[in-house]
Amino acid sequence: MLKVGVVTSSNSIYRGERENVCFARIEELLQSNLQCGVMFHRISPDDIEMIKENMIELIDRERVDFLITVGGTGLSPEDVTPEATEKVIDRHVPGLAEEMRRSAKNSRSQLLTRATVGTRGNALVMNLPGSLTMMEECFLSIIDLVPTALQIIQGEKEIKQY
Repeated sequence: MLKVGVVTSSNSIYRGERENVCFARIEELLQSNLQCGVMFHRISPDDIEMIKENMIELIDRERVDFLITVGGTGLSPEDVTPEATEKVIDRHVPGLAEEMRRSAKNSRSQLLTRATVGTRGNALVMNLPGSLTMMEECFLSIIDLVPTALQIIQGEKEIKQY
């Protein structure tokens, strides 16, 4: 079974000032597209070190296969999730991040996300924007490639086509 972790990065959600609507939607999208749910969820303020520690905990200690971050990928000074991700990942998977930006259907503002995708050990790490619409569009634009990416990362000899 696929072990999925999610780190939500948002000062307002961390302080309880705003509902975490993206997390509920991510759970639905994971269930309908990968037939799995979120096993671990952390909420972090927009702080590089806290985001980084949450990511490392879920990958290294909890051994998630797929780590999704939601929020903190924009252009505001407090958006630092990509910087935290850079400190965590071993390798970039630029094609997936590029496809998320390229696939904008409803809005060109998706091009402003600094979301990155990479690997740490045998885990795939994906940043998603904190806007519900943009998060969903980015997720859906590459979710079909996630099972194959995980098979390759985890060293499976026979790659199944999805």
